[in-house]
Amino acid sequence: MEEFEKKLTIRDDGDGDGDGDAVMEAEEEEAKKVSTVELLREFLGIQQRRAEAYTKLRTGFAHYMESSSSSSAESAYQKLCGDVTQEFNDCSRQVLHMESLFLGPDYGRLDLAHLLRAVQTHEKQKLNLTATLQLLKKAGRPSERLVSHENCRFEKPMEHQCVHLHEITEAAGTEEAEANAQYDNDLKEAIRGVQDSVTAINEHLEEVRYEIAALESD
Repeated sequence: MEEFEKKLTIRDDGDGDGDGDAVMEAEEEEAKKVSTVELLREFLGIQQRRAEAYTKLRTGFAHYMESSSSSSAESAYQKLCGDVTQEFNDCSRQVLHMESLFLGPDYGRLDLAHLLRAVQTHEKQKLNLTATLQLLKKAGRPSERLVSHENCRFEKPMEHQCVHLHEITEAAGTEEAEANAQYDNDLKEAIRGVQDSVTAINEHLEEVRYEIAALESD
């Protein structure tokens, strides 16, 4: 009888430990869900920072173009580009850290890691194309670009022999038309590329929001 009671006691203790382990596992799983949600919300915050940086970049570039590319405007624009680049680099470092966490054993969420990686890829494409777009707009269409007269010869005050004057020929006209066509095509491709990147990024962000909602509803 005593032996039976001893076995019963041991069995009861074992069952109790099992219940305790189950509770601990449930608590750990719940904590992991909360932590995942927090990371994803932090990621959305980083994307908001990126959006604000793009707004500053567009505003600064517009001001630069309106200022006729003066030396002061050029300096301000270059500083802005440096600040925005630093902001983007900081955002990328934080997202890469989140990606490594999701890849690690504590989370094991390869799907979320791949999702963040996809956003990173499109953000890089968007930034490169935005830079290309601004360079194209800064240069202008070949036929509309201003020329410099620093290499011209001045015979008299207010008169000079312009090296840019040349005979208008059919070949010259064709060359200019081709240059304009190439410029227009490059501009359209850059604009379309930025739009495609923005669309892809927004779709991935919707996936992130859906994941947050799913975790919070469990």
